[in-house]
Amino acid sequence: MADLQDDLHTGTEAGGLDDLPVPLAAEAFPPEPYAPVSDPGDEPLTRAFAVLAAHPVADGCSGLPWALRHLPWYDLESGESAVDTDVPRLREGRVGALLWSLHLPESVDGDRAVGATLEQLDLVKTVVRAHPEGLRLAYDAGQAIDARNCGRVAVIPGPAGAAAIGDRLGILRSLHALGLRALTLCGVSWAGEAGLTRFGEEVVREMNRLGVLADLSGACAETMRRTFAVSKAPALCTRSAARALRPHPANLPDDLLVELGEAGGLCMVPLTAEQTGPTVRDVADHLDHVRTVAGPQSVGLSGTYDTGTAHPLELGDPSCYPRLVAELLRRGWDEADVALLTWGNVQRVLRAAAFTAKAAQLRREPSTAVIADLDG
Repeated sequence: MADLQDDLHTGTEAGGLDDLPVPLAAEAFPPEPYAPVSDPGDEPLTRAFAVLAAHPVADGCSGLPWALRHLPWYDLESGESAVDTDVPRLREGRVGALLWSLHLPESVDGDRAVGATLEQLDLVKTVVRAHPEGLRLAYDAGQAIDARNCGRVAVIPGPAGAAAIGDRLGILRSLHALGLRALTLCGVSWAGEAGLTRFGEEVVREMNRLGVLADLSGACAETMRRTFAVSKAPALCTRSAARALRPHPANLPDDLLVELGEAGGLCMVPLTAEQTGPTVRDVADHLDHVRTVAGPQSVGLSGTYDTGTAHPLELGDPSCYPRLVAELLRRGWDEADVALLTWGNVQRVLRAAAFTAKAAQLRREPSTAVIADLDG
């Protein structure tokens, strides 16, 4: 961890952050549409910039922490060509908030996963601290709005993999205290192919009490359905599209999309060629489908930039979001539904998680459940 921080501090000094101009909120999200395109007559694209100025993108998955971990030096505020994501491109794409994924390689498990996740959380905080004019940490909906109003991009830590807590609820509480706000429920004994065990259900209840969102991308159908039944807060699928259009294992079949919508959850469609297809029209097809099946309040966006995946044409980095929104407007999406897609639905889920946590803390003390007692 010390080595990581040394690298980051070296980059900060080299970048000369004190010399950077301080942007105003109006400069980060101009009130007038800004569309740097060759065709000034592209009316849907002009409308897209106008909608995004008021309702910026809340992106469900950024792999930037892991990508930065391997760079000896970087400057996200001036621009960084070694990664997909930097502050200028986030502003150009009208991105107002990002969930920074803390997922680890599958080979990292057990106590190593706990330590590596702590290291990732430390890295997130160090990166944000080193770029104060562009980024700001946010742990709830209100803080995300405050960051946007100050011209910063809100950084929400999570999701992390379930291996990060092992089978100890105390570690879950510690990670939450350090800022974690979402946990992916798969790949562990209590949330595997057979679904949630009794201990897994207790994990979900404790997540509700803390305000940690359940991410169900990659989870089996049994885990998803049991989470819908047990959780009092909405669940996320931070990287899932429509399986009816593309048979990727992380994509959701229509019956689960219906159940997700009925449970008030949110399916965040990834901008990856593998899951959604090679063009912006393919991504729009998935968004159309999820909106129709799950409902307009249950569809969101997940750039999945800096995760090592290929992206559709015209959607190569976060600056390209207006092109996708313009495609949706051409298809007849009204601006109210676009506002839900980009910002409103994530705000709803964050607010619901906070409300659920406040209510749960009045009813129950921190859980002392042990996996051996419940699943032994």
